[in-house]
Amino acid sequence: MTRHHGIDYVELTVTDLHAAERFYTEAFGWHATRYGPGYSGLRGPGGEGPEIGGLALGERPRQGGPFVLLYSEDLEASAEAVRAAGGAVVNGPYAFPGGRRFHFTDPSGNELGVWSSH
Repeated sequence: MTRHHGIDYVELTVTDLHAAERFYTEAFGWHATRYGPGYSGLRGPGGEGPEIGGLALGERPRQGGPFVLLYSEDLEASAEAVRAAGGAVVNGPYAFPGGRRFHFTDPSGNELGVWSSH
């Protein structure tokens, strides 16, 4: 269940989408849903429940590791709260399949995202 400003989704950058889908399916029983040539959503074992993460095709893994996404009930208010607290919105808000999101950096330079279903 999504909670306002709770960690909700982890995105991994992979260099071979097919191989990554196969790996996570075989190793952990996760289920991949392909959304196009460059992205797959992941559900936990059995394929039940909401997506827990995604696989994003890239040339190399994301610097700093996996991309963590928080959930927000009010995306614009969350973006303003990031700015007011000393962070920087570096991408978005923008639409994607399933809602809208933005990326931000904290004062140390860590990049995270916030998404909303509306």
